[in-house]
Amino acid sequence: MTLAGVAARIRAGELSPREAVAEALARIESLQGTLNAFISVRGEEALAEADALSGRVGRGPLHGVPVAVKDVIDVAGARTTAASRILADNVAAVDATVVARLRSAGAVVVGKLNTHEFAWGATTTSPHFGPARNPWDTERICGGSSGGSGAAVAAGLVPGALGTDTAGSVRIPACLCGVTGVRPSLGRVPNSGVVPVSWTFDAVGPLARTAEDCALLLQAIAGHDVADPTTVDAPVPAYSELLDGGVLGLRVGVVSHLLEGAIDPRVAAAVEAAVAELSALGARVERVDASFLRETEVVQQLIMLPEAASAHLPWLRTRLADYGADVRARLLAGLLLPGTAVVTGQRARRRLYAEALGLLARVDLLVAPQMPVVAPRIGEDTVDAGGATLPYRLSLIPFNSPWSCLGLPVASVPCGVVDGLPVGMAIVGRRLDETGVLRAAHTFQLASDWHTRVPPTAA
Repeated sequence: MTLAGVAARIRAGELSPREAVAEALARIESLQGTLNAFISVRGEEALAEADALSGRVGRGPLHGVPVAVKDVIDVAGARTTAASRILADNVAAVDATVVARLRSAGAVVVGKLNTHEFAWGATTTSPHFGPARNPWDTERICGGSSGGSGAAVAAGLVPGALGTDTAGSVRIPACLCGVTGVRPSLGRVPNSGVVPVSWTFDAVGPLARTAEDCALLLQAIAGHDVADPTTVDAPVPAYSELLDGGVLGLRVGVVSHLLEGAIDPRVAAAVEAAVAELSALGARVERVDASFLRETEVVQQLIMLPEAASAHLPWLRTRLADYGADVRARLLAGLLLPGTAVVTGQRARRRLYAEALGLLARVDLLVAPQMPVVAPRIGEDTVDAGGATLPYRLSLIPFNSPWSCLGLPVASVPCGVVDGLPVGMAIVGRRLDETGVLRAAHTFQLASDWHTRVPPTAA
């Protein structure tokens, strides 16, 4: 069931908060051994919190709804491990701002979700806590780094979850697991109480079955936070009330270079079909030349690698052997880049953002493939993308870095299936226009059923 559906049943008195939470905990217990989506479960605590909600007079929009958060987001009294050996026994003293806001909206946090170690990787195959498995095929990855979030929502363990996205980490698992995921504009959602990867790019975002569900979650967590000076002091729209209106007359630019070259042609065809659906719904679709976005692939690395190394510097000096090999290699690479790399990257980023503003003055939204391939098998390091054999991690960078590098809002929306595995379309908007992104995603989902399909494991 969707998050909106669960919330509606609780409001109608058809389901109590305790029943909703107990059902989620039962599904987690039945499928955790198969999927390894969770690192920790707050069973007794969640049930006690659900019971306390039953007597509450003021009810928030998520009253009694069970949710889960990626295990880089603090929940008071629970471990925040970041799927690492270094933080394996780290217990949070207070809630992250986004968790406090979920609670204020009435949600109940049932557990902490598996992630790539320190949220820095695209597979969620932690050497310390084991791989999260894709509900569509448990021999395949969920994507990452919010892989546990994608798996948990796809399998119906929870109707909604939070992940974090530095360079694709909400969108990639949303795509590979066949759910909807939103990376909000930089500064729209606070990062207080979240283990950092890169301060310039980190963003907390929702994963859920539908755009409507994501709108409800985003509405709950967005807004200025005095504890996070990077947040934007701007009104938060009532996203869930602004989904209607359709796409008639909307100018949609198709990022043509991402539909060519290093992409599985069957994935490209599924996205083309989704674009045709948007056109049939009344959008004015045109191909756009956005080849300047290729530069973001390098620019984001120039900034992200040294920032991550800086965040980890004390542990790199004292606990280097406790990192997994892939994360350790990237952190050491960040140490080797000169200090001028960040300055050069930030200057180039400003120039690219100006070019993006020019493009988004001519169109209202951009669309592109979310990923070039479907989920690879666990342990596969390379993928076949349009006849080219590429390292998996490198194959996805051109499809994710443009939007995270520039801080634009983007939703990954299910739009097809290839070999029984989900395909996703990215819908990108102007900065702080999450409303436009969510409305387009919602309109597409009203006309399609890709987001309603249930993976075999969940059935």
